[in-house]
Amino acid sequence: MKLENSISKSIAVGTFDETYIEDGFFLLTCKNDSDNVQILEREIDSSYIQFHFCTKGSAAFVFNKGTYTLNINEETSLLLYNPQRDLPIHLELNSHSWLVSLVISIKKFHTLFSRDANYVTFLTEDNKDKKYYKDGRINPSMSVVLNQLISFNLNSSIKSLYFKGKAYELLSLFFNRSEDADIEQCPFLVDEVNVVKLKKAKDIIIANMAEPPTLQELADQIDLSLKKLKEGFKQIYGDSVFSFLFDYKMEVARKLLESGDYNVNEVGLKVGYSTGSHFIAAFKKKFGTTPKKYIMGSS
Repeated sequence: MKLENSISKSIAVGTFDETYIEDGFFLLTCKNDSDNVQILEREIDSSYIQFHFCTKGSAAFVFNKGTYTLNINEETSLLLYNPQRDLPIHLELNSHSWLVSLVISIKKFHTLFSRDANYVTFLTEDNKDKKYYKDGRINPSMSVVLNQLISFNLNSSIKSLYFKGKAYELLSLFFNRSEDADIEQCPFLVDEVNVVKLKKAKDIIIANMAEPPTLQELADQIDLSLKKLKEGFKQIYGDSVFSFLFDYKMEVARKLLESGDYNVNEVGLKVGYSTGSHFIAAFKKKFGTTPKKYIMGSS
């Protein structure tokens, strides 16, 4: 039965494809290839950590009977953990959207990092009662694994074994950091108030990518010190503000070029390059080829 909500979107009830990995660990996938919004629900108690990955489209997690919503967009991830209350999944999956979720008990999760509990800060005794959420980007390595999970087409008899291997691979990639990373500079050290401010900073630079503010202007706009902006942004998004913006601009440029609606100079202007040569150099630095060759190769 389809219902109509206040913004006149068609809504249908959807279902998760649930795969048991082992005790205290399961994987959920959902593909909404329809033109309707799908509502999916699953009970999750407070002893579990949730990792959500949106590979296509967008979705919203609704909590407390609609009083609180967390959005997740294409190519982004969301970690949820609250030891003080249950976090049942109430997911509004938009049309033509795909999502993969790992749900693992804190007990099971702790065994994965027991030799180095400080690596994941919410596992330490001091932080065991704190709640966390972290959004981030899906990197290319994670994207490969996610697409393998959601587009599984091997013999069904090996599905359980295959998904188990991929689930652990995905967790490893999620927590992977470079060898020289400071073990104390963990994403979960950022408090919730600053997370909101840093998300605002990300939104500001994306909205003004052609003419972004300086770091000091950005810090002033979100009411954080320059030091906390730089450190916090790197903790959450894994990169400096302008490295993140560069990658974002190049992804926008790539999609504009693929659309065929704009020439190289027009795309360069749209993402903030006043001359074509500067844009071409930046694009080649990111993708290893010129915009023109990229268009020819993707056509």
